[in-house]
Amino acid sequence: MATFLFDLGNTRLKFAELGADGQPGETTAVAHDGDVDHGWLDDLPRGDVACVASVGPAPRQLALLDALATRFTRLHVVRTQETLGRLRIAYPNPQHLGVDRFLAMLAALEAGPVLVVGVGTALTCDLLDGDGQHRGGRIAPSPMLMRQALHARAPVLPERGGRYAEFADDTDHALVSGCEGAALALVERSLAQAEGVLGERPVLWLHGGGAAVLRTRLPAHAWVPDAVLRGLACWQRHCIA
Repeated sequence: MATFLFDLGNTRLKFAELGADGQPGETTAVAHDGDVDHGWLDDLPRGDVACVASVGPAPRQLALLDALATRFTRLHVVRTQETLGRLRIAYPNPQHLGVDRFLAMLAALEAGPVLVVGVGTALTCDLLDGDGQHRGGRIAPSPMLMRQALHARAPVLPERGGRYAEFADDTDHALVSGCEGAALALVERSLAQAEGVLGERPVLWLHGGGAAVLRTRLPAHAWVPDAVLRGLACWQRHCIA
């Protein structure tokens, strides 16, 4: 029985087949942002079971589900749960916690205590203690979104380009340095504060399409680009296997 895992974000769809080892196989990523003709849906796989997590725009989610309904026998749309296995989230209302954050924490559960950092459209930090208790988190704009927001309000400021420096000597370099530096500072402060909360330094887990540019300037970390898909695989084992 072929099971596929789908992670729909704000700009990309990522999917992988669930392997015999219970882990996602090779990831395929397809950009959908700005695609009004739904061409991003043309090459979807076919199988028996599809497990879908979405934080993307509602019209994109509906289009994806409609397309998958013609290719799969069963669809499972994953929602954030108050508890699953050892994971217990901190939010009183589970639906206020993005399902991508929930699944990334589920994937990181055995690494705890762990600070799970995702960098996509937003930058998120979530702290898990060694017992699987979510201690809460943070949400901020990602460096990419910071640049876009600055450009939207002040078009003279370039939306992209430049290279990182601690003290830059031109505007494009200063922009990338400031936006990426803000993200680095948030992660570093979260790590420092987490150590005070837990009494030990957590492992840093890093994922998301915007995380790669930060990696060389961050402390030692686990790089888990398919964290949400791994969380979907964990959810599948708990809930439908």
